[in-house]
Amino acid sequence: MRTSRFADLRDAITPRAFWLTVAVLFIQLGFLLSYVGAFHHPEPQRIPLAVAAPEQVARQLDGLPGRPVETTRVDDAEAARDRVLHREAEAGYVVDPDGDRDTLLLASAAGQSVTGAVRELAEEYAHSEGRRLHTEDIAPASSGDHGSLTAFYLVVGWLVGGYLAASMLGITVGARPVDRRRATLRVAAMALYAGLSGIGSALIVGPVLDALPGHFWPIVGIGALTVFLTGAVTIALQVLFGVVGIGVAIVLFVVLGNPSAGGAYQRNMIPPFWRAIGDWLPAGAGTNAVRNAVYFSGNALTFPLTVLAVWAAAGVLLTVVCARRSRDGDLLRLPM
Repeated sequence: MRTSRFADLRDAITPRAFWLTVAVLFIQLGFLLSYVGAFHHPEPQRIPLAVAAPEQVARQLDGLPGRPVETTRVDDAEAARDRVLHREAEAGYVVDPDGDRDTLLLASAAGQSVTGAVRELAEEYAHSEGRRLHTEDIAPASSGDHGSLTAFYLVVGWLVGGYLAASMLGITVGARPVDRRRATLRVAAMALYAGLSGIGSALIVGPVLDALPGHFWPIVGIGALTVFLTGAVTIALQVLFGVVGIGVAIVLFVVLGNPSAGGAYQRNMIPPFWRAIGDWLPAGAGTNAVRNAVYFSGNALTFPLTVLAVWAAAGVLLTVVCARRSRDGDLLRLPM
């Protein structure tokens, strides 16, 4: 009887299924560790601040407890405004030398958490110096984009669609293409899917929901590139690791990527590890690309687009180069 029960258990839960479940458990725990670790105690850390003020003011702001801001002195209010709009600073602090009213230049379209933190710090500083503070939002989010979160959720949708589409291809026709021709066809299918996804997404956030209106083609392009790279990288990981590659893709794009992307909390509000990796992962690069294209006249687009393009190229290259590996040449094999 005991032998029969063990046989039934082995039939129900094969060694392969057991080890895959263990892998899922670690991904789940990693998900919790990454999200809670990034978000459980947000605080400002060296937020870039353009300061049009005497050097003494800049030193005082730099010396605030915990180093919440890192100042760069500029000549005047126009120069401070220019640095904010070109994404060289998150905010600008302008001191009126002839009066007691200072001006804080914000760009809430870049994210509410960092602008809220800067506003609070600036108000406390102005009050301590016996000065009044006027706040001006020079790059506000659109009325349909509350909290400037649409870009982040848009990118999350692109990433989920990309790795799910690639995963479905792997599950239905085999994780590893058996030759280079089939690998190329699979990547081409992802390119078509990515193009349709980009167009559909731009329609939803533009004409349908009016969340990011007036930027249809930039969103189509960024969306198609993001979806394609996600699919291409997921296909490459499946070529290398089989079905386990799907889990690796989730770790890259979700477990590590989403908390560090600058969605609910921007990069200067999260711990150093997530701040260091965020701009180099597709979630962070995609979020920055959408915000910069929509709200900042395309300024500072080169770096995030380059990051996305490098990920896409890496996915295609790995897929094509490794596609000739047969199933017998698995880099990672699990017991059946």
